[in-house]
Amino acid sequence: MRPITPGVFYMHLVSSRRLRAAAAGAVALALVLTGCSSDGSFSYTAPDQVEQALPEETAAQLQESVENAMAKTGATGAIVGVWVPWSGTWVTGLGTQSVEDQTAVTADMTFRVGDVTRLMTCDILYALADDDVVELDGPVPEYVSGVAQLGDITLLDLCNGTAGIGSSESAVRGAWANTPKRVWAPLELASFGLGQDRTEPHTTYRDSDASYLLLGLALERASGMTASELVEEYISDPLDLAATSLPGPAAAAPGDNPLSGNRLKAIDGGYDCTAQADTTVLSSSTGFTDSGAVSTIDDLGAFVQATARQGLREDGAEPDQFGSPLPASSKAPTWYQATGGARLVGPLVGQHGWTPGYSTAAYADPETGFAVAVVLNNSATRGSSAAYLAWELAAIASKAPVADGQTAPEFGLPFTAEQYRASIDGLTVCATPLPAE
Repeated sequence: MRPITPGVFYMHLVSSRRLRAAAAGAVALALVLTGCSSDGSFSYTAPDQVEQALPEETAAQLQESVENAMAKTGATGAIVGVWVPWSGTWVTGLGTQSVEDQTAVTADMTFRVGDVTRLMTCDILYALADDDVVELDGPVPEYVSGVAQLGDITLLDLCNGTAGIGSSESAVRGAWANTPKRVWAPLELASFGLGQDRTEPHTTYRDSDASYLLLGLALERASGMTASELVEEYISDPLDLAATSLPGPAAAAPGDNPLSGNRLKAIDGGYDCTAQADTTVLSSSTGFTDSGAVSTIDDLGAFVQATARQGLREDGAEPDQFGSPLPASSKAPTWYQATGGARLVGPLVGQHGWTPGYSTAAYADPETGFAVAVVLNNSATRGSSAAYLAWELAAIASKAPVADGQTAPEFGLPFTAEQYRASIDGLTVCATPLPAE
């Protein structure tokens, strides 16, 4: 199966619960989906993508920003994709696999996408709801055993982050580091978040990995399919993302050509960036339907552009997955919100986060198709470094010169590149720096 990449036109038909088809445009990062519905079909077309590289000056700015983020966070490697439909593209791998392994990082390497998996999980929820397999307002205990205390919580609450449930991450990340091959039962992993005091549900967003673990279990039970099969059926196959999957729980590298995932040794005042532990081989059960998926940068760019535009749904499907956003935190600016498994950053829709060894972010503008995706090959700063880098790159790329014959849309961001350069500089983690080249 040939993967969708910006700039390649082809058609691929997929048989599934709904008959779907996907097409991507060469001069267009375009995607058309058709399927069975009450009125016969639905379709989605992304905007044209000019077929050329971003101007050299813009690309140089982008590369300098990535290299700065690598230096500040102790990452030896990064893979980045930037798609500006009216100007050009920039997709590249930078750096090396690790301090010891000086193999060059390339743009076709696979990696774990961290919390971007949440978007996939919510896409599947909406697809199953559109197919009348689940009810968005179905109570969680109807689908997941052993959580009777969540009788007032719905599947939509789990997706939107409004279940009031805590996060398991802080309690288990030490175990992930020490026993990366351990296979976790999703409910066991979620129990660490369930054991925390709940906040008021329905009206306040709370970042909770446990919510998406429970949602994955609910979708498995409702559909009779495994989470891996659901990702294939509703995400990878319709979009022809050959390198995107939710692997089974057996410990493995994220694909046959993986970007190395590295963990830094903690020392007083920071990390020893010259002492790295390889966490490339890991059980996907550490993330499951919260953060366990793997992909490539081209696949990730195609996915986030499609999901931002709700391209896997029929036109006009209700409710709008991103239609009821809430503040991402009490201190967040008004343009930073969350809902539907996504973070909404000004006009951009996407997600960011981490899994042992990787910090990943992917964002796209639903109206124009503008998209940015990044991965850094260590997770010392959790997901913050990838988020800040993606937003810095987005601010730079949004000002890229318009290509000949193209017209720039009305598109702007409520933040500057300098703002998130300062945020990245504030993340400096290396008490012992990487060796000079």
